[in-house]
Amino acid sequence: MKMYLDIFWQFLKLGCISFGGPAAHIGYFQKHFVENLKWVSPSDYAQLVAMGQVLPGPGSSQTGFALGLRRGGLFGGLCAFIGFTLPSFLLMYGLVASQAFASSGNWMYDVINGLKLLAVVVIADAILTMGKQFTTTKATVAIAVLTSILVLLFPSSVMQILCIVIAAAIGMLILPKVSGSNPVSFQIDASEKIANTNKKNILISGYSIGFLLIFIVTLPGAFALFGIESKILEQGGLFYQAGSLVFGGGHVVLPLLQQGLGDSISNDQFLAGYAYAQAVPGPMFTMATYLGGIMNSQSPLTGALVTTLAIFLPGFLLVLALDQVWQNWMSHPKVKLAVSGINASVVGLLLAAFYQPVFISSIKDEVSFSAAVLGFFLLRFVKLPVVTLVFGFALLGIYI
Repeated sequence: MKMYLDIFWQFLKLGCISFGGPAAHIGYFQKHFVENLKWVSPSDYAQLVAMGQVLPGPGSSQTGFALGLRRGGLFGGLCAFIGFTLPSFLLMYGLVASQAFASSGNWMYDVINGLKLLAVVVIADAILTMGKQFTTTKATVAIAVLTSILVLLFPSSVMQILCIVIAAAIGMLILPKVSGSNPVSFQIDASEKIANTNKKNILISGYSIGFLLIFIVTLPGAFALFGIESKILEQGGLFYQAGSLVFGGGHVVLPLLQQGLGDSISNDQFLAGYAYAQAVPGPMFTMATYLGGIMNSQSPLTGALVTTLAIFLPGFLLVLALDQVWQNWMSHPKVKLAVSGINASVVGLLLAAFYQPVFISSIKDEVSFSAAVLGFFLLRFVKLPVVTLVFGFALLGIYI
């Protein structure tokens, strides 16, 4: 119990101060758990980070969950998740209550409008960053462009999922092979090799297959919840789908959720949730906390809990399933090519989301566009911290 409490406490401390998004979280984890606490070696940590980037779901939260898993097994992973996510969850749920005061004409409404402009800035920066990383050839650029066009012309969550599947197929059939046999090289001590007996390997395989089967069964189950009488369960299914299919982190969850939620929530509320997720420490996927609370005014806490757990669960199931075997999978050229195609499609999804709903709902006139351009410059080139921009755009919304 002392070990589990320590895991929870260490992640809770980081959950209170981890501003800056997934990339910053990886840096916090490196400093705290690798350099200071020495829970894992640098090579082991590199393995966990790479796995979080390859699998769908919230990359930094998956890395934190895997760290807890290595430290204290399944319960250790849960302690890590709860500790890191709890501060963000509480802050986002607290903001749900404030929406009662966010009517047109008061200061809260103006703050939300300012934070919507921040969403334009952050997503534009994310598109450029991910574009440089994932669309480096004509073929991957074509995948991104085609995805963006299809999603804009035929807006639906089904079309987005179809684009991801097609991109994976194109990756395996068309894209040139990725250089190198492994995305990251790892060192394994001879003593570890001796310790990994055949019996243990068999147990690991059965453990992995069990969680993979749970994921395979629950994903179509989430789709089956569409149209049922219970709106909370239907929303849980939608958020589970998003968590299962999002490659690239919190920004990319926007298009999948926005299309799926439809009329359940207004564009203003949706973008406010995204902006708030930028403003608080911890994982961006707690945007689900805000949306679940807003959509269920009669039982906001239940709605927030269901949507939050639903969006995180599939990513954690995949970590549990593939923690021991993913490196062997990624050594297969076809799998790496499929991942390259998926990543390129993700850029296209984000580009489409940048136009609808982010840009057309946030940029109203020359002043708001000018503010977004200035914010982009400060974020991209001056390297101003996101938390500073949050306060700046909140004040800007009050005065423009």
